[in-house]
Amino acid sequence: MDYVKGLPKLFDLEALPAQASAMPGNGFAGQDVISVDQFDRDKLSYIFHRAHEMREMVERVGSCNLLQGYVLACLFYEPSTRTSSSFIAAMERLGGSVIPITQGVQFSSVSKGESLPDTVRTLEQYADVIVLRHPEVGSSRIAAEAATVPVINAGDGI
Repeated sequence: MDYVKGLPKLFDLEALPAQASAMPGNGFAGQDVISVDQFDRDKLSYIFHRAHEMREMVERVGSCNLLQGYVLACLFYEPSTRTSSSFIAAMERLGGSVIPITQGVQFSSVSKGESLPDTVRTLEQYADVIVLRHPEVGSSRIAAEAATVPVINAGDGI
């Protein structure tokens, strides 16, 4: 059953895991995710459809290699269990790896006064995408302006 009518299937679940590394372009590659306001109903339907297919694939084969070779940096300036765990689990289930900087912010260069833009510019040397949770409103936009890799807002001051 199609999750969204009229949208083609991303994967043929019968052909897994052979197709697990062949994800076609989606128009979202390289984009920051700063606000839900970026997405209209069609874009959200597309994202939910693809997420549903990826979940089916992971449930079917346990994991896949869609994001093999990609690194996600989780930069959390605030405590988080569900949000950080969700990003980490998703990345690992899709074959990628994670640099978790969650409760370690107080032990990083941030504790010595390093600015958010400087931290982001350092992390982008190691990661393909940065997920940021920060207590200040607008911090995700500041990070995105400093970064050359996509930044995903996991909460900023709200």
